[in-house]
Amino acid sequence: MTASAHVGTVPPVSASPRYTTVFLDFGGVLSPPIEDLFVDYERKTGISPADLKAAMAGVADGLGVDVLAPVELGLLTEAEWVTRMHLWLTSRGIDVSRAEIDFGRQWFAGHQVNTTMRDLVYELKAQGYRVGILTNNVREWEAHWRPMVGLDDDVDAIVDSYDVGCRKPEPEIFAISEARIGAAPGTAILIDDLESNCAAARRSGWGAVRFVDNDQTLADLAALLREDLGDIEDKETNE
Repeated sequence: MTASAHVGTVPPVSASPRYTTVFLDFGGVLSPPIEDLFVDYERKTGISPADLKAAMAGVADGLGVDVLAPVELGLLTEAEWVTRMHLWLTSRGIDVSRAEIDFGRQWFAGHQVNTTMRDLVYELKAQGYRVGILTNNVREWEAHWRPMVGLDDDVDAIVDSYDVGCRKPEPEIFAISEARIGAAPGTAILIDDLESNCAAARRSGWGAVRFVDNDQTLADLAALLREDLGDIEDKETNE
């Protein structure tokens, strides 16, 4: 663990009347921006983001599920999924000769954790919060993303879609996450780059911060925690 560069932006958990727990998404929050990963994959393989996204959608459509659900729910192994994508691409004349079957290794190679969000984990822990990672992810990719993030010994829980059999924004995954980390219902916050996941968290009684960039996320999280505290202080003043 290293000292956070943002100490002071988060009030101590003892000062928060409601929130005790914060879950961070991996893809697009702890990882580099997703679009940056697509662009870098094109550099590695020659497959454009548009073509890769279309291939992902084509495989998912064949199973009647959302785009990444085949691997995020373990319906297909990584190798089966990549093979089907390669068939989709080659049938349209797209060269896949530089693309590896070990998609996760090639996808994550050369990328680093978002250090600001990792520092936020350290700060939250120092202030007494439970902290977890809540991710829609792939069994075979654990060997790549978890060492990249380097938080296994710091977070209180890692909830991964492939392991629990459901994905954000399904409501079940929020209840599972509360149980895994030992949080009372309605005491958690989700930081996620997708508004659909944030909206689902709010429907489950959570707070949510949509990640757009580091500075905005730190400010919005601090505001959410301090607004909650301020609401209680205002109520006590008026009584």
